[in-house]
Amino acid sequence: MNCNSGNEIPRRPMRRTGVEIPQVVFGISAFGNLYQDMQDEVCFDIVKQMLQHNLGSIALDCAGKYGAGLALERLGRILAELQVPKHRVLISNKLGWRRIPLQSKEPTFEPGVWVNIKDDAVQDISYDGILRCWEEGSRLLGNYQTHLVSVHDPDEYLAAATSDADRHQRWSDILEAYKALAELRDQGVVKAIGVGSKDWLVPKKLVEKNVDLDWVMLATSFTVYRHDAELIRFIDWLHEREILVINSAIFHGGFLVGSEYFDYRKVNANCASDIELLNWRNRFQSICSRHNVEPAAACANFAISHPNIAALALNTSRAERVASNLRLGNAAICDEFWLEMKGQGLISRSYPHLG
Repeated sequence: MNCNSGNEIPRRPMRRTGVEIPQVVFGISAFGNLYQDMQDEVCFDIVKQMLQHNLGSIALDCAGKYGAGLALERLGRILAELQVPKHRVLISNKLGWRRIPLQSKEPTFEPGVWVNIKDDAVQDISYDGILRCWEEGSRLLGNYQTHLVSVHDPDEYLAAATSDADRHQRWSDILEAYKALAELRDQGVVKAIGVGSKDWLVPKKLVEKNVDLDWVMLATSFTVYRHDAELIRFIDWLHEREILVINSAIFHGGFLVGSEYFDYRKVNANCASDIELLNWRNRFQSICSRHNVEPAAACANFAISHPNIAALALNTSRAERVASNLRLGNAAICDEFWLEMKGQGLISRSYPHLG
């Protein structure tokens, strides 16, 4: 496919790996029919727009969990139909779930989340299990290779433990899974390994346990709304170890830019804690309005403002949003905006990288 328009997106090298991460990584959970039945032609147009608006390679973040493999399968088919050169795609596959036959009315692994999918999924985290997930992902992608691999949501896997002994066993499963992934990297089968987690303490413990990570993906952790000082110190700590950060879920499920869902739960205007959330958003949007700043741009600028954050992972189910997503992190926002955000107590007054 020839693309004559587009921009060269800023990129950051990932230490020893030879991988360069573009500033925007496209999450494609929507390709697995997340919350809605996506049509192939819509997904096709989304990928087309990604290629058209980016002169370099595009980075795509996927997982076997997304639609029980449907997202991976759909992506491989679309890339083949578009005849996309392999050097133009950098694919990340979060491993830990694999496809099994659907034997009930809806999938059992996340009821009510995935729409009109034909398979179920089961968690499979261990040395052999993660290799089974890797092999299935490779098969679903067809002729396209996964370059970046990780264990999918190890924090949730640990949180499901029913006893101290079970949690100990689950940590062992995760460490064995990373042993298998490190072997794939050492063999040159994949280029880099990382971790994605909502609880940043889990990646911290992995590094402390000498798991040799190349990147960490944070989710709902470092945002304009939530940025604890201890987490900032963790990002600094990763910087010292040359472990890059990819930041995801920066809008808290869309809430910060107008959605009625916060971290994928519906906000209740009658609940005291949710009233505080709504008040925070109203004040945030008022400051944005006064300074003529798009709320989404403010969220993105903050989320990539730390020097060790290399990229934002942004999801979309609409082709017309691709171009604007690519521009989000580079929007020019004046210091006065950030100073007012600090003055109003909406972001930490001690945050050193803005205002």
